[in-house]
Amino acid sequence: MRAVITGQIGMDKKPYLRAVGDLAGQRGGRIDLYHVGDLMYAEAKDVRPGRILDLPLSRLNSLRRAAFKDIIAASSPPEEHPDVIVNTHATFRWRHGLFSAFDFDQMEKLAPNMFICLVDNVEVVHQRLHAEHIIDATLKDCMVWREEEILATELLAQAMGCENRFYILSRGRLQDTMETCLRLVTRPDMRKVYPSFPMSHVVDMPDVLAEIDHFRAKLAQHFIAFDPGDVDEKLLLDRAIDAAKNGKDWIEVVPHSFGGRAGGEMVRVPVREVLDIAGDIDGQIYMRDFKLIDQSDMICSLIPELPGGVPGLSSGVERELQHAFEHTKEVYVVWKPRKNPSPFITETATRIFSSVDEALSYFDEKGMLPVKNLFGH
Repeated sequence: MRAVITGQIGMDKKPYLRAVGDLAGQRGGRIDLYHVGDLMYAEAKDVRPGRILDLPLSRLNSLRRAAFKDIIAASSPPEEHPDVIVNTHATFRWRHGLFSAFDFDQMEKLAPNMFICLVDNVEVVHQRLHAEHIIDATLKDCMVWREEEILATELLAQAMGCENRFYILSRGRLQDTMETCLRLVTRPDMRKVYPSFPMSHVVDMPDVLAEIDHFRAKLAQHFIAFDPGDVDEKLLLDRAIDAAKNGKDWIEVVPHSFGGRAGGEMVRVPVREVLDIAGDIDGQIYMRDFKLIDQSDMICSLIPELPGGVPGLSSGVERELQHAFEHTKEVYVVWKPRKNPSPFITETATRIFSSVDEALSYFDEKGMLPVKNLFGH
C-alpha cells in the first residue's frame, strides 16, 4: 500500500514509523519511508531544529512542495515501490492559526491508497509537544488539534477516493501497535477486529485485568486489532477527579497503564487542565470507539465474570455491541459468567463462545485466521 500517515505534533511519529519499517525488514520485506519534516529541514538548512513552523506560511508551503516533489519522484513508478509510508501532517495549529499541510495536486501525483491518522493519550502528546517546541499549549489545545487532524485526514482520504481505507490508529506504547501498523500497510486484506471489554470499573480487579489482557493479546496476534485500550484517557480523568476531591493540584500518571502494561516515563499533569477537558475526553471516546468499530470487519467482546458472579457487562460494551450489530458487522461474544446472557446479547450476536480458545478455534475453522507470509505472523 501507499500510505499517508498523519498525526498532530507530539505524536513522535518518526521513531514509531522507523520501527515499523525495521520490523518489515526483519521479516524480509521493505517499506519505503519518507518523512516530510526531515526533507523540509534538509531544504532549509538555515532553520534551527524545532523552529520550522515559525517561518512565514509562504516559505513553509514552498518547502513542503519541494519535499513532496522529491517523495513523488523517489517513490515512482508505483509498481517498483509497492509499500510506501509518507509521514506528514494534515493540519497545523500554530502561531499562524489553523492551516493545512498538504496540496491536492501533489497528493494526486503521489497516488496514495490508504490514510492513517495516529492518535495517542493527550497527556503524552502534551508532554512531548513541550519537550520539542517552545509553545504554550494546554491539554485542551491538544484535544482540539487531535480532532482537527482526524477530520482533515478523513476528508483528504475521501477526496482521494480512499474513504474505505481511512483508519484511526492508536499509537499506544511502541511495541503494542507496530504490528497493527505493519499489517495495515503490507497486509490490508487481513481481517480487522475491534476488541470490546469493560475498562473503567475493573481497574481495581487484577485477575479480571489479566483475563482481559490475555484476550486482547490473542486477538492482536491473529488479526489487525483496533484496541480501544491503547488510548486510556478515561482513567486519566477518573484519577483527576479523585485528586480534586482530595484537594490536589497535580497528578502523576504512567501512560498506557490499563491492564498493567504501563510504558514510558511518569507524566505530571495539572488537575485543573484535566477537569477542563472532561467533556472532550468523553466525547472523543464516544466518537473514536465507534469509528474504530466502523473501520473493522467484526467486533469480539469479552464479558468476564466479576466477584459475586456478576457479568462484567458495562454500558459502554453494550453500546458497542449494539452499534456493531446495527452497522452489519459480525458480532462475537466470549461470555464467561455462569449466568446466561440476556436476549439483548443472544439476539444480536453472530455467535457466543465460552472461552477465547473456543472463539479462536471457530475463527480458524472458518478460515478467518491469516496465513503467514514474509511480512508477518
